[in-house]
Amino acid sequence: MLHAQIQTKLLNIITMKKCLLPLVLVAISIQFVQAQKSTSLFNGKDLAGWHVLTGNASFAVKDGMIEGTTVPNTTSSFLVTDKSYGDFALELEIKMDASANSGIQVRSESKEDFINGKVYGYQVEVDGTERAWTGGIHDVNLRGWLYPLTYNPPAQKAYKQGEWNKFYIECIGSHIRTWVNGVATADLVDDMASKGFIGLQVHDLTNTPGAHVYFKNIHIQTTGLTPKPLTNIYVVNNIPNNLSEQEKKNGVQLLWDGKTTAGWRGIYKQTFPEKGWAIENNTLTIHSSNGQEEGLGGDIVTEKEYTAFELDFDFKLTPGANSGVKYFVKETYDSKGKSGIGLEYQVLDDSLHPDAKLGLNGDRTLSSLYDLIPRKNIPAALKKIGEWNHGRILVYPNNHVEHWLNGYKVLEYEKGSKEFLDAVAISKYKVWPNFGLWHEGHILLQDHGNEVSYRSLKIKVLPQP
Repeated sequence: MLHAQIQTKLLNIITMKKCLLPLVLVAISIQFVQAQKSTSLFNGKDLAGWHVLTGNASFAVKDGMIEGTTVPNTTSSFLVTDKSYGDFALELEIKMDASANSGIQVRSESKEDFINGKVYGYQVEVDGTERAWTGGIHDVNLRGWLYPLTYNPPAQKAYKQGEWNKFYIECIGSHIRTWVNGVATADLVDDMASKGFIGLQVHDLTNTPGAHVYFKNIHIQTTGLTPKPLTNIYVVNNIPNNLSEQEKKNGVQLLWDGKTTAGWRGIYKQTFPEKGWAIENNTLTIHSSNGQEEGLGGDIVTEKEYTAFELDFDFKLTPGANSGVKYFVKETYDSKGKSGIGLEYQVLDDSLHPDAKLGLNGDRTLSSLYDLIPRKNIPAALKKIGEWNHGRILVYPNNHVEHWLNGYKVLEYEKGSKEFLDAVAISKYKVWPNFGLWHEGHILLQDHGNEVSYRSLKIKVLPQP
C-alpha cells in the first residue's frame, strides 16, 4: 500500500513539472525579450560609437566609466553618439566634482553652416551649484531655458552632490520628461526637434581645470516604449493652445480655445468686438490703432469670474507696444471710457514706451503689478521684443499673489495687506473704493492701441478652503 502511494505522488510531481515547464520557459522568454528592449550605448572598454564635438576637454574610459575632465581656455565639449535617436527612454548614472558642471544632450545637432558648428538642442542639466536645477531642460545655443526648476522646487533636492545619480530621460513624440534619482524633475512639450544625437557635456570652466564628470551604465530603449505614469508636476507646453494629458490631470483648462471667441466678450458688452481683435494661426492679436486705452476694439474679458487660480499665457510685443493682463476686473466701476479696472500684469516694451519711466520705482515696467509694485531686476527673465514670452499669475486662496516672467518669479504680494493698501493709497487707483479687494473678478486682455499678440491662455482653478 505504501509503495503504491509513493508511486502516485511521483506521478503527480512529474505531471506537475511537465505542466509548469512551459510556463517557466514562457517567463524566461518574457524576461529575455524585456531585457532586449534596452541596449547599452557604452561598452565599458572604449568610446566606440561616440565622437567628440567642439571644445578640448578630455574624455577617457577609466574603470568601466567615461571620465570627462575640464581644461582651461576651451568652449564646452561634447562626447556624442554616432547615431541619431528620435523616440527613446535613456538611463544613465552621473557623478560630478563639486566644481564641475555638465549636461545630457538629447535630440541635438551640430552643423558647420549653423552657429559656427556649435552643438545645439535640448540639454538635461546637471547642476551641482546652489541653484540646483539638475534635471531641468535647457535649449543650448538656441532658446535658453525651457524648463528651469523654478517650476518644480521640490525636485531641486533630488540631485546628490558627490554621489552617483540615476537619470531617466523619456522622449516620446513632442513630450520630454526627466527623472533624477526617481524624482520627476521636468515635463516639457515642445516640437522644435524630433531627432538628434545624445551627448555628454563637460562645461567650459576655464578657472577650474582638472574637474571631473563621470558617466556609466548608459542604456537606451527605442522600441516598445511605454510612457511612465503621469505625475503631478507643472508642465511647460510650447505647442500653442494645446493641453497635454499631464496638464489635464493637473486640472488645467484652456481659457481660450485658439480658434473662436468662445468664453470672451468686450468689456461692458454682451458680444466680442467686431473690429480690432483678430484670430489667426492660433494667435489672438489686437491690432495697432491710436496708441490710447480702449483703442480700435477695446478690452476683452472672460465671461466667467475667478477667485483663486493659476493663469498661464504667452504674449508677444511689437516695438513700443503697451498692453496688459488684468485680473479681478469689476464692471461695476465706471472707467469713463478708459480700460477696465482691475489688478494688472503689465505687458510693455520697457525700452521704447514712455510709460516704463512713469509711476514709482519702475512699477509700470513689464510684468510689474501696474502702478503698485515693481518687478525684480532679473535680466535672464527678459527676451527681445518680437519673441514670445511666458507669463504667469498665481492667486492663492489665502490672497498670496505672484507674477512670473519666462520661468522666474518677479514679484509677490499679499492682496489686502498693509503694504498692498499703502501702495494703492499713493497710486492712480486710490480713487476707486476697495480697489483690488474683491473676492472674484474677470480676466482681461487690454487694448491700448498697440499691436500685441496672445496665445496659450490657460487656467487652473484652485479650490477654496
